[in-house]
Amino acid sequence: MEPQNQQIAASFSEIADLLALAGDNQFKIRAYRRAAEAVMSLDDPAADVLRQDESAIPGVGKALRTKILEMASTGRMEYLERLRAQTPAAIVSMKSTGGRKPLYVVLPIAQHIVDELLETPGVGDVSPGGSIRRRRDTVGDIDIIAATSDARRLMERFASLDVFREIVSIGPARASAVTRSDIRCDLWAMPPESYWTGLHHVTGSKDHHVRLRGIAGRMGLWINEYGVFRDSGGAAVPIGSEEEIYSLLGMSYIPPELREDRGEVQAALAKALPQIIDDGSIRGDLHTHTDWSDGTASIVQMAEAARAMGYDYLAITDHSRSLSVARGLSLEKLLNQIDEVRRADAQVGGIRILAGAEVDILKDGRLDFPNEILERLDVVVASIHSGFQQDRDTITGRIVAAMRNPHVDILAHPTGRLLARRPGYEVDIDAVIREAVSTGTALEINSYPDRLDLRDVHAKAARDAGAMISIDTDSHACGELHNISYGVWVARRAWLEPRHVVNAMGYDELREWLRTHKAARS
Repeated sequence: MEPQNQQIAASFSEIADLLALAGDNQFKIRAYRRAAEAVMSLDDPAADVLRQDESAIPGVGKALRTKILEMASTGRMEYLERLRAQTPAAIVSMKSTGGRKPLYVVLPIAQHIVDELLETPGVGDVSPGGSIRRRRDTVGDIDIIAATSDARRLMERFASLDVFREIVSIGPARASAVTRSDIRCDLWAMPPESYWTGLHHVTGSKDHHVRLRGIAGRMGLWINEYGVFRDSGGAAVPIGSEEEIYSLLGMSYIPPELREDRGEVQAALAKALPQIIDDGSIRGDLHTHTDWSDGTASIVQMAEAARAMGYDYLAITDHSRSLSVARGLSLEKLLNQIDEVRRADAQVGGIRILAGAEVDILKDGRLDFPNEILERLDVVVASIHSGFQQDRDTITGRIVAAMRNPHVDILAHPTGRLLARRPGYEVDIDAVIREAVSTGTALEINSYPDRLDLRDVHAKAARDAGAMISIDTDSHACGELHNISYGVWVARRAWLEPRHVVNAMGYDELREWLRTHKAARS
């Protein structure tokens, strides 16, 4: 978008937000939102367009035209600055600042608020939007939208929730609060007929909407949180789902996780979006721990829990000997565990149990177990747990050396990051991806909620390069197997289809993949 237009549109949107928080006239608020959308749909600078023809931008009258020209010439909008000055400082600061928190911290809080609001009389659909609905790994705040025939009662219910330590503002259709864990929460009350466009608006992303509104504008349509409107007379187009919004624009439906302006709009127009993976595509977990190392459940208990999830197989991959802090297995203990896994595989019906190990990549690039031991395992997962301060070339060299070992199947949590705790080690991820393609090693999306490693952009780069991905939980307890959803969300954001994921294979296909890629390196 033309930078000047982006600034003008953002200013008009902020004016609308501040007016809404103040409970101002809805027609006035809508006028600013429609003006923002009109400016976003322009290919040329808005001020130049207006200088040539004062009526060239639909919905922009004299007052709005003056503000556009003011910003074009001065870089500021006096009316917006006046509104900011009149708005309580707490609201302004909440709109412009604040750190991000991991998804796993924010999602349960948001779901609790949604569940509470659903109990309010007159409320129909309720959903979180924003980064939560797009399943980004970190979240700045909580946005919730609710369809209601009684907005006043909904606002009262919202203000009464004990999850909040402070109610910042309550208006006729918008409210803001701060949770006890210092997360901002904004509530949008929408009439039922506007719920789907409202949900779409609140979900974002901003850049995705810019693309859509540009397309809509060229079709003579205006899309905002209140609905889809035709140019002539502003007649509303009935919308009963998000799918209908995209269909109206000649596009395939775009799932929320893809709405980041990373090519999804162009793909949807061409009817070429991927059929992205979902939880039901996962056939097993290839990275789990038991009480043989630092887990809390036995091999049989983990297998039974995996079977209850409908899995076809489970790999037991306890830590190797060098990771003493995690009670890593000695050579003798690993050999005993292999025998125990074989017995459990025969004992537990309805699921196959694979013998594996999470083997440390040592500081000098060697693996923690010798090849004559690794070749006895069904699955070998290699990972780094030490030497994080080594330089980028050294770290990358360690990983590449491990992937060239003929027995290594999966590289676990490839960057070593922990959300909100450490950024990970320095590694040339492009070189790692190239080596994964060359050696046939699968790169892991680790679903443990504070890892989510690979992150989405790296996983998509791996997909595009032709590398295979394994989505695993790194579970240390039976209940942690359900964390697979976090990894699947990353995979969806990375445009992964089941064909890109090794543990979306059935058992026989997986065994053939393990055999052939090992044989190719040998």
